[in-house]
Amino acid sequence: MGVEFIAGLHGHLHRPDAESRGALLLTHGAGSNCNAPLLVAVAGVFAEAGYTVLRYDLPFRQLRVQGPPRGAIAAQDREGLRKTAGELRRIAPGRLFISGHSYGGRQASMLAAEEPSVCDGLLLFSYPLHPPGKAEQLRTAHFPNLRIPVLFIHGTRDPFGSIEEMQEAQRLIQAPVAMEIVDGAGHDLGRGSSGVAQRAQAAFRTLTGH
Repeated sequence: MGVEFIAGLHGHLHRPDAESRGALLLTHGAGSNCNAPLLVAVAGVFAEAGYTVLRYDLPFRQLRVQGPPRGAIAAQDREGLRKTAGELRRIAPGRLFISGHSYGGRQASMLAAEEPSVCDGLLLFSYPLHPPGKAEQLRTAHFPNLRIPVLFIHGTRDPFGSIEEMQEAQRLIQAPVAMEIVDGAGHDLGRGSSGVAQRAQAAFRTLTGH
């Protein structure tokens, strides 16, 4: 398995040892970047399973090395995901999936709702269902427009959404959906990145058949 930094794609590309069985575009949360331990672990596990994986820095992170996204940049982040997905399809033809942690997953899901053909499935780590302590501010308006399989990986101590709240929100999605629950984990999904990554890959294969 080889890993290389590709400046034009703003990220690190993991190539499987054998012929690629598909591609995974993987991105980060609002306070992180593509080198987050969780992303590194997920990329390694999926590459070992035969995927070509790109750990990608969203446009807001390309502009600022630290800090959360500011102002109305979310649309730019989604456009960056869209363009990068197209580039990744050229590198690894076939089925393409988009994955993200927290903010990155939210933007990926919004993009897929806006443009269903952009990918063949979503893998969402710690989806930020609502701001902590503000359960009424749900981020689910786009869920009914999702038409591709979605797998949520969620901790039982995540302040951005309880397991019960996540289960209720998933009923809005008119496509195959599943959730892998990480007991005792918070929004960062704990320190066991490798174990979480292995569980995510197994659950994703079950959901998508890929």
